[in-house]
This record gives sequence, structure tokens and C-alpha cells, in this order.
Amino acid sequence: MVTGATAGIGAAFARRLAADGYDLLLVARDGDRLAGVAAELTARYGTDVQVLPADLAGDEGATAVERRLSDPAEPVDLLVNNAGISLNRPFLRSTVEAEARLLRLNVHAVLRLTLAVLPGMTERRQGAVINVSSVAGFAAVMPGSTYSASKAWVTNFSEAVALSARPFGVRVMALCPGYTRTEFHERAGINMSKTPEWLWLRADDVVRDALRDLDRGRLVSVPDWKYKLVAFGLRHAPGRLWRAVARDTRGRIGREDT
Repeated sequence: MVTGATAGIGAAFARRLAADGYDLLLVARDGDRLAGVAAELTARYGTDVQVLPADLAGDEGATAVERRLSDPAEPVDLLVNNAGISLNRPFLRSTVEAEARLLRLNVHAVLRLTLAVLPGMTERRQGAVINVSSVAGFAAVMPGSTYSASKAWVTNFSEAVALSARPFGVRVMALCPGYTRTEFHERAGINMSKTPEWLWLRADDVVRDALRDLDRGRLVSVPDWKYKLVAFGLRHAPGRLWRAVARDTRGRIGREDT
């Protein structure tokens, strides 16, 4: 199962897994677009592709996907929790509704779907979960959108659950890419035109590295050497350094706001 499967990293996972011979169950909000992706994958790779339209930010959608994941008659061997959003606003300008939706999709849905699929996997003593996080989660101390804080949770959650599931032969991994060419920023209304070209990753390359790291038993996968360096720096730099950067950033944001 791949969530958020109609574009970006989710679509890249669907293509790669179909090419590798997996039967797929794709989840996304847009049922028409989902059906189009499924038809394309079936025609190209000859694999069985089912669809489950669902809004994972809503209780009804999340419950429907939970029910499918926990169905012992149709076990899921690999879950890719990819669906997620960001907000084009700092927290001080946000709303409860926007922040709650971000948490429901980026955090609650990941928790619910992982918990729904793991009992069956541990009972069968096989299976894997990839939770798509972000290298931004290593910099959760920085001011701005709460997206990075939500991804910090996904990474820490995945590492903790991985250690619990490992004795049962089940793998759980957090995937933490950097800037990736997808519809993600456009959908959030975030202008990325000034981002240097060399910082961008290809979704297909992110998926290739993720599946390689999963096979190697990694708990956290950071694709591409440049983002490995970024992640190392963010994880190991002294906290006082990042607090100083945060204070400077807040000052500049305040000046720009006025």
C-alpha cells in the first residue's frame, strides 16, 4: 500500500514497486486521478493495482484505510506512509484548523496506519513500513511552519517502533529526503524559485535509495550525500548554535513582517 500515490514520491514508489512485480493498493483523496494512475501502471507493468480513495486527514478516510490494513484475508506486506502536507505560513499567523489538519495527516495518520498494519506483520513475522519524513525534521528547533516539527515526530516515532518490531522480523524505516521535484511545494503555495538547482533530488532516485536502505536494515534513510551531510550537521551541531540561528531568523522575520 502506498498513500499519497498520485504524485511525487508516492507515485515514484508506485512505479518502482509495480516494476518490481508488486501488486498494489493505492490511496489518495482524488479518486479520478487515482484511477488514472492505476490504469497506467496496470497497462505498463501488468500488475494488479487496486485503489482506495480516502482523505487521511479525516476520521472516516483514516478508518477505512485502517480497516483494509488490518484485514487478515488480504495482508499488506509493505506500507508506504507518504501522504503529507506543509503550510505556507508561520505558526504565529496560522489557524487551529490548518494546524490540526497538518497534525492529522502528517502525524495521526502515520500513527494509525502503522499501528493497524503491524499486528498482522508481526504475527506473520514479515513485512515492512516506510514512513516518509523529511530532512527538515532534524531542524525542528527552527522557527516558521510546524511542518518540520511534525516530521521530527515521524522520524523519532519510526526509529522507536523499528526497534520494537525488529525482533519479529518486521522492518520500519523513516525516509528523510531533502528538496525533491514533486507537486508538494506548489500545492502548499510555497515559492521555491530561488532554490539552487543542485539542491533538488529526483523522486525516482529518492525511492531507489529508500528501498536499498530498507534492504540494508537502516532505521533512517537520508538519500544523497549532500543531505546526509546536512542531516549529520543538524543532528550533531551544538544546541546553542541552532538556538542562535533561530534567534537571528526570528529577528529577520520580524523585520520583514513590518
